[in-house]
Amino acid sequence: MTSSPAPGGESRLALGAGIACYFIWGFVPLVFQAIGRHGVGPWEMLAERIVWSVPAAGLLVILAGQASQVAAVLRRPRVLAWLGVSSVLIALNWVVFIWAVNTGRLLETSLGYYINPLVNMAAGALLFRERIDRIGYVAIGLALVGVVFQAAALGHLPWVSLVLAFSFAGYGVVRKQVAADAQTGLLVECLVLGLPSLAFIAWIETRGAGHFTQDVSTALWLIASGPITAVPLVLFAWAARRIPLSAMGFLQFIAPTISFTIGLSQGEVFTPVRAVSFAFIWCGAAVFLYGAWRRTRLAARAQAEVRAAGQ
Repeated sequence: MTSSPAPGGESRLALGAGIACYFIWGFVPLVFQAIGRHGVGPWEMLAERIVWSVPAAGLLVILAGQASQVAAVLRRPRVLAWLGVSSVLIALNWVVFIWAVNTGRLLETSLGYYINPLVNMAAGALLFRERIDRIGYVAIGLALVGVVFQAAALGHLPWVSLVLAFSFAGYGVVRKQVAADAQTGLLVECLVLGLPSLAFIAWIETRGAGHFTQDVSTALWLIASGPITAVPLVLFAWAARRIPLSAMGFLQFIAPTISFTIGLSQGEVFTPVRAVSFAFIWCGAAVFLYGAWRRTRLAARAQAEVRAAGQ
């Protein structure tokens, strides 16, 4: 994926798209809480989300003119196998997130997405031999201390945060191996998960335990979960191709900050120990952002020196 800055107005549009996608992700917990109030459980919610993501993702693939890419992916067993793995990882991420936001654990989900960029950094070093400088090690160290304090506050490992952070990092690692755009990959992943999801929905509906046919309001919320899943992913992919990745790095902390604020407003317990935990996580995030900004400045300076030498 390239991330060279786009000229003028397109760059501003790309920045707006990036901000929009993270704002949607930040407020998504409210959507799944609304669905949960209709009595829908996390597994049914996951299945409906996957099923209704198929037409949404399919429409976006058609609009992007990527139908031929989907056909090509479906003819390549190795790519399909990688997307099968990524579909399992994203399904795990989704169901844990859905369960957490409906059981008063929004602060834990925000913690997971605060530490996710740092997990990505560590995964890049371990799996792809990407270099971590001293600033990166400091950021990761601060995050680890924050996780320890969170464990002390909860009385156990913050498994919700860790599963969300590591499953999404793993998803990113797997998708790095796949030669397919975000829209194409999402559609194929939803197709892979779609049949078992449809079978599950049919099974619970025949037993009278399903909620899609409960009333119009519930059905509309469940249908909406598809576009709510697909649209921010497409906005992210479009923005990431047109503005520097360092800028996307700054934007990615919008979503957990919104979720954190929602969690506090809903009265989730925020003890002094938990506050210390988040303080370390925020410090780690700040150091991470400083490192991203510093690398961008150094790269720009090096490019300027190269251009000056060539004149």
